[in-house]
Amino acid sequence: MDLSQLEMLVAVAQEKSFSRAADRVHRTQSAVSQAVQRLEAEIGSSLFDRSSRSGTLTDAGRVLYEYALQMLNLRREANAAIQELGTLHRGKITIAANEYTVLHLLPAVAAYRARHPHIALAIKRSLASQIPSEILAREAEIGIVTYRPEQPALTVVPVAKDEIALLVAPGHPLAGRNTVSLRELGAESFLSHNVRSPYRERVVRTFERHRTPMHMAMELPTLEAVRRLVVAGLGVALMPRRAAEAEIARGEIVAIGVREMRFERPVHLVYRSKGLSHAAVAFVQCARELYRASEDGQLHGPRFAHRG
Repeated sequence: MDLSQLEMLVAVAQEKSFSRAADRVHRTQSAVSQAVQRLEAEIGSSLFDRSSRSGTLTDAGRVLYEYALQMLNLRREANAAIQELGTLHRGKITIAANEYTVLHLLPAVAAYRARHPHIALAIKRSLASQIPSEILAREAEIGIVTYRPEQPALTVVPVAKDEIALLVAPGHPLAGRNTVSLRELGAESFLSHNVRSPYRERVVRTFERHRTPMHMAMELPTLEAVRRLVVAGLGVALMPRRAAEAEIARGEIVAIGVREMRFERPVHLVYRSKGLSHAAVAFVQCARELYRASEDGQLHGPRFAHRG
């Protein structure tokens, strides 16, 4: 089993076609078929369902495919590490984030680019629940999440804080209040992001604990859509303040504290405990410095940790 064979396996699985896979790896279709057959002979099991014309993997094929991805990603990282080898004059970092957590990356990205302009940054959109697995599979080098992953092979460092707020339009009856009681929200129509999260569940449980109904008027696919409908006065939302920072600053949305929901939302960088590239180590250091400065009140202008 060698990496070129695994590369062909991955190409067939992703392209769903031996001919397209051959074009992708610049080999003949016969060479790709022979490589797959040698892999099958070596492991003693079929890798593709021959009754399907779409390159469908068998159970054994799916297992080998996942390991092949990790090995190919590791080869790419090794090549990149050798090229940068102790310098920060070249390199690339892939960071996994979602629609919300990427907002906390922006100050760190700006500071890092100012220090290391020759390092390329690729921010990969991912589901928050999948980010730890992507880090371990080497599909990204760093991730940013709002929970502590359980995988022991990951290092977790805090880099920001946020808090839940009630977001309403300026013309809403509650817009003039600094804080409200949760019981006052029983008649409101809530807009929500349709991606489940631990914090969403915590909000729902808080309503249940206070025996207050939570009328979910609409679930939407993006935080931007939620914000736009709040601006239009079509409902209210419970979201982290940072998620609507721009609209709050422009006066399009009013953020109100909810007395029974004064819980902070920590934001963490996660990465593999071993094998981090020099460029990634420098990024983590930059993010931690910004966080310490924000905690000490040393930053002016946009803060990395926004307290609202």
